[in-house]
Amino acid sequence: MRCLLSTPLRRGLSTAAADDPSLASSAEHAYRLLRRHHSDPQRLAAALSASGLDASSPHLLDAVLRRCGAASSLALHFFHWCSPSLPSPLPSSLALLAKSFSRASSAPSPSLLAPLPSQLLGPSLLCPVLRRLPQPRLLPFALSLLSARPDHDQPALFLSLLESLSKAGHVVTAEQLVEEPQTRFPLSLRHYTALLYGWCRQGKLDEAKHVLARMKAADVALDVVAFNTLLAGFVADGRFEDAFELTGQMEQRGCPPNAVSYTTLIQGLGARGRVDEAMRVFVEMRRKGCAPDAVTYGTLVSTFCKAGKISQGYEFLDAISRDGLRVDAAVYHGFFVAHEKKEQLEECLELMERMRECRCPPDLKIYNVVIRLACRLGETKQAMSLWNEMETGGLSPGVDTFAIMVNGLVGQGLLVEACSYFKDMVGRGLFVAPQYGVLKDLLNALVRDEKLELAKDVWECIASKGCELNVSAWTIWIHALYAKKHVKEACLYCLDMLEAGVMPQPDTFAKLMKGLKKLYNRQIAAEITEKVRKMAEERHVSFKMYKRRGVRDLEAKPKAKRRGQKQRRQGQRGHGLLSSGKSQAVL
Repeated sequence: MRCLLSTPLRRGLSTAAADDPSLASSAEHAYRLLRRHHSDPQRLAAALSASGLDASSPHLLDAVLRRCGAASSLALHFFHWCSPSLPSPLPSSLALLAKSFSRASSAPSPSLLAPLPSQLLGPSLLCPVLRRLPQPRLLPFALSLLSARPDHDQPALFLSLLESLSKAGHVVTAEQLVEEPQTRFPLSLRHYTALLYGWCRQGKLDEAKHVLARMKAADVALDVVAFNTLLAGFVADGRFEDAFELTGQMEQRGCPPNAVSYTTLIQGLGARGRVDEAMRVFVEMRRKGCAPDAVTYGTLVSTFCKAGKISQGYEFLDAISRDGLRVDAAVYHGFFVAHEKKEQLEECLELMERMRECRCPPDLKIYNVVIRLACRLGETKQAMSLWNEMETGGLSPGVDTFAIMVNGLVGQGLLVEACSYFKDMVGRGLFVAPQYGVLKDLLNALVRDEKLELAKDVWECIASKGCELNVSAWTIWIHALYAKKHVKEACLYCLDMLEAGVMPQPDTFAKLMKGLKKLYNRQIAAEITEKVRKMAEERHVSFKMYKRRGVRDLEAKPKAKRRGQKQRRQGQRGHGLLSSGKSQAVL
């Protein structure tokens, strides 16, 4: 089993690269060159040029960016090498670059970012970078990036930095950047709007008002975008009186509220259950001659469905058709959520048919809702039929879809079928850390149902596909085995875990030692102990403290469980007394 864990080539590659051996091989070759020569850019460029790699291939660029993963500096080096040979980077390449920035443990240096074309240095790429930086480094980083650009490019980058800092939640740094002597560029409406957005997003509306005062002093008039930014801030903070007053000011200043303004108000009121007020805003919107768009109607549908008023929601759906507006699947989603709450599967299926007749096929979110409901009601054949229909229609199930199906089948005791879907998810490269809850439920159910070989098959599947097996995944598997008295099996997998370079949690070690003591198996106990001791030394961890903490954590769990049970019993008794007192009062 240990040899199955070493699959670096497959991990991180796209499906296309995994299916094309030559592309996968080229991506791996490029990655090795990047690792070997990244500290010397000139040598790296020479090595890449002599490698025979096709710099003009967008598929190779995407494959290498995937292979680099969180190594954002390596990804940038290869991106720069390919850029002169590409007419323009594909959106997928930019998305992969942004993903690399968001996963990196640190931000790439300004010298690596600066050569990117000006049109690429926008919030989509800068925001993930800025989120990786600690607060003290934000301003120096922004200033370094600006100084690395030619003078004629600096105003555009300054605006991008302001917008990116505000969107990334660093509006204080954005304000500091404005005050820096070397960045005294003239501030336009767009600069002020970026600052307004940052303060409003953080709910600091007094600071937003200071920005408005500065705009007035600079004789910069607000447009509808700036007004709507401030309006969204008031609504998010629940300050509806201020929001309504602001819409009045918009009219007075010759910038009347548009569909976005009214929709923001309707959405905020609906989210707080103030359905009647939301409806009054809609009526006012129509009276003022502002035509609602599909988003407005969709918001109203969602508002009424959340309030359980599904019939009124359908009335708005009909109004959308009468107004000749395009209806997308997002508008229908609220109905499905409302029907799910009422466990109305037939209504969901009928609505899906209506969508198809309107040439608006259900999307993945809708299938997720209906499949989850079908599983909950025990209609697993219907759930599987929906799954097949979804794939036949060209929709690929996502991580959430697989999790819903696996959990639903486990809940109905259909463990063989659940394993089949889980292994399909793994085979498609969709099993990542957030799905460990699905893995835990599946393995526990299999071991509890004495399907140990099937559980081992699931584990072998994720191990053989190069999935990330961190301490959480190993702990789930080892604890599942131990819970059903498969102590020796759990210990053997612990040895595999140690062989893979993963150190068990202290309570896992303590649990296994306790089990081996009962089995009188000193040989395996000594082997595990020695490996853990060595690993602790390498990590500069006191083995004595590690053991002590494990015993303490192991003893604390039953106590916490008993305490929780006691509190629940007391709560039930208290509820019974209150019910009794209420009955007496009524009598």
